[in-house]
Amino acid sequence: MLLVIDAGNTTTVVGIFDGDKLIAHWRLSSILHTSDEFGVYLLTLFSTISVKPDKIDSAVLASVVPPLDLPICEALKTYLGTDCLRVDAFSDIGMEVRYGAPHEVGADRIVNAVGGRHKYGSPLIVVDYGTAITLDVVSADGAYLGGVIAPGLITGVQALFSRAAKMPQVGLELPPSVIGRNTNESTQSGILHGNAGLTDHLVEKICEELREKTTVVATGGHAELMATLTKSIDHVDPWLTLDGLRVIYERNRKN
Repeated sequence: MLLVIDAGNTTTVVGIFDGDKLIAHWRLSSILHTSDEFGVYLLTLFSTISVKPDKIDSAVLASVVPPLDLPICEALKTYLGTDCLRVDAFSDIGMEVRYGAPHEVGADRIVNAVGGRHKYGSPLIVVDYGTAITLDVVSADGAYLGGVIAPGLITGVQALFSRAAKMPQVGLELPPSVIGRNTNESTQSGILHGNAGLTDHLVEKICEELREKTTVVATGGHAELMATLTKSIDHVDPWLTLDGLRVIYERNRKN
């Protein structure tokens, strides 16, 4: 079985593949700092689905949090007895990267592009609703072009809460109407409907630059909610990053 890990600034997503089938997945808070913490957490997760640690024979990691890289790899070695393939813009991903500064591209963005092209073809736009909202673009001939980075949904709420003395912290729930009847609803409406409009506008501008109709897939923790508010999203695939990691691992294993 293959263990796939996407370590992000806010959440760490963990999945297990049996062949090409995703049999388990978890979305965790990125608060674990030592290899022992992460190792014990993994063993606990495995126990909930009756998977023995010795069934995991390989692992692959994409991370945008460098301080987590070493603890995660040490935990995999100590607790599972497996090494870890670490993915970045210079890995063998089977995709040309036409970004001006490849070393600046987050591993998660590259992995999303690979997974998206594998499942949905190209040209393609992958919208990831995470700590940041990212739109990553794959050209018609299958190359990674770059994209857009904007503040994420939670990031927007936290910014308002920290800078406005009377602004309450709110949950990301869809209010009953666009016109909020209280401060909570008004904030929720602004964050959710505002970012839906941001998504649609950016998709429109990207398609204008590409000069062709482009498939749009949404991923990340808030993808399903945002897809109900936008006009441009064609597919919702919350675990797309995990699929991309599997595809990259399989390519490197064969080579």
